[in-house]
Formats: sequence, C-alpha cells, structure tokens
Amino acid sequence: MPTQKKLLRALSGETLPTPPIWMMRQAGRYLPEYLATRAQAGDFLSLCYNPDLAAEVTLQPIRRFGFDAAILFADILLIPQALGMDLWFETGEGPRLSTVTSQAEVDALRPVEDIHETLAPIYETVRNVAENLPKETTLIGFAGAPWTVATYMIAGRGTPDKGPAHAFKAADRVAFQALIDRVTAATIEYLSAQINAGAEVVKLFDSWAGSLNGADFDDFAIKPARDIISALKTRHPDTPIIAFPREAGERYIGFAQATGADCVALDNSVSPQWAADNVQINGCVQGNLDPRHMVSGGQALVDETRQILRAFSGGPHIFNLGHGITPTSDPANVQLMIDTVRDGESVSS
Repeated sequence: MPTQKKLLRALSGETLPTPPIWMMRQAGRYLPEYLATRAQAGDFLSLCYNPDLAAEVTLQPIRRFGFDAAILFADILLIPQALGMDLWFETGEGPRLSTVTSQAEVDALRPVEDIHETLAPIYETVRNVAENLPKETTLIGFAGAPWTVATYMIAGRGTPDKGPAHAFKAADRVAFQALIDRVTAATIEYLSAQINAGAEVVKLFDSWAGSLNGADFDDFAIKPARDIISALKTRHPDTPIIAFPREAGERYIGFAQATGADCVALDNSVSPQWAADNVQINGCVQGNLDPRHMVSGGQALVDETRQILRAFSGGPHIFNLGHGITPTSDPANVQLMIDTVRDGESVSS
C-alpha cells in the first residue's frame, strides 16, 4: 500500500493539493518549552547528547503545531567532534572548534569508523523520536554538507566570508580535498546510522554553498553531495534525500540531477516563480518563505505564503522557510503560516 505520509508522497514526486509543511530549526529558542528543556539539560551540547531531552525538543513543535515532519535535534558540528576535534559553544557567540589547517592535522583526525562511539546518543534520539511520533508524521535526519562543515573546522568558528577555508583551499588544495573526503566519508556513516535508527528521510545542509564559485562549486558542493547520496542510495535505496545548497542561485538549476537528490531545498533569495520554472520542472522542491515573516507576521506573511503556494502548485512541493526560524520569532506567526497553507483556499485565486 502506498504511503499516506504527505512528506514522503511529495518526495516521491506526487503533486498534492496542500503541500506538507515543516520548518528548519522548528525545535528551537522561539519556543518557551524548548527553553525550559534546554535549561534542564544545562547547555546546548548536553542537550544534543541527551537522547531523552533531545527527543523531547524534537517532538515539541509536532505537539504544538502538527507539522508533517519532525527533524532530529542535533548540530552539524557533531561530526567534527566525533572526528576528534574540540567543540564548545560560547554563550551569545556560537560554536568554537579546534582547527584543522594542514595535511598533518587532517591525518590526525580520528578514523571514520570510530565516530559512532561519540554519536551513539544521537542514534538513540532518533530511535526515541521514531517510537513516539504520530503515525502520519515523517522523521527527518540530517547532517551538514562537507564544505559547510569544513569551513568551521578550518576557522574554528563561523566567519562572514569563509575566508580561512578559501585560503586553505588555495594554499594546499590536496590537503583541503583530503579534509573534504574525510568529512564526506564520516557523513555517509552518520546518515546511514540515522536511517538504520529510524530516520525516514535525510537532509544535507550546505549552508555556505553560495560562497563557492565555478569549479569550486562543482568540486566541493556538487561532488561531495553526489558521493554521499550515491553511497546512501546504495545502502538505503528507498530513503529520500533532500539537498540544500543555500544561496546557490543559478546553480540550483540541475542540482538534483547532478547529485541524485530527491528534492532541492531553496533559500528565499530566489523567487518562487523562477524556481518553479527552472528547478521544480525537474522534481520536488522545498521552500521558501522568508524567515523574517515569522517575526513580523501580519498580512504580508499571509500574502507571501499564498504566493509561494501558487507558484509551486503545479508540481511536488514541501512548504518550508528559506532558512531556519530565528529565536525572536513569534509562535503565533508560525501558526498563522500553517493555517494559511492548510486553510483549503484555492491557490489559483
């Protein structure tokens, strides 16, 4: 019997009258119940590695809003930590890492086959969520794409222009490629383990893909994604994969075919109509409401939501934001967005 889960139906290529809906970072600081659970955990990393509490925050937005999918609560930098790097979070400033800036430091990373010891609590979280989700709700696992993860590993933190990563790439492309290869191999193992634990879909977040140009985009955004997706499809042929090469612009065109992704997630720098004409013609797309509407709300949120629904109504579509929801967002605006998507109004009006 074909699946009744709306998200899986869209990912299989079905055009639905009302698209499935979920949000990037839907379990997060805009929810008071999340803040309470995080306080109970003590700090962000302790929350990530506590399977009971991480499952709880994963499930909170499902209970409150009834999204069509839950996404695992974790962080893209857990892979560098599992590879042996120091990782901590500075309050109000974000993640900090020890750095990798040479071939010797790449070689000193922990072997890929050893990452599961560190990441075992994450797999337990997946199992906990899978056991407690409503039957109609899809569970999404995820990882950061190698380029994006590498930018943090090289700089030791987030940087505005990804300058340290570009500098390492320019100075020693062989060592840089070795780092990408190590992260790629680790990502395959990590996502495969999430699928074995119960994830029904996985998503690859390349948040900084837009900082790559020309051959670099081919080598460090497309090729690692293709390698990861190919390996996962060999092991788990029935598991759909969403790719998010954020701010790829024109390079969104053909990305699904180049990588094997079942769906391409879109940021809000591209218009829905452009994306429908150039990207959705090749399969499922996800997106792409501006996250600022979750702060400001009002008629502008409703109008933009309806515009996106109209633009993507001719093909498979998953409604989502163009990036993650921000901590200052109002849960009432999230509900308004959901109600607008699901209110049954004809999107052709």
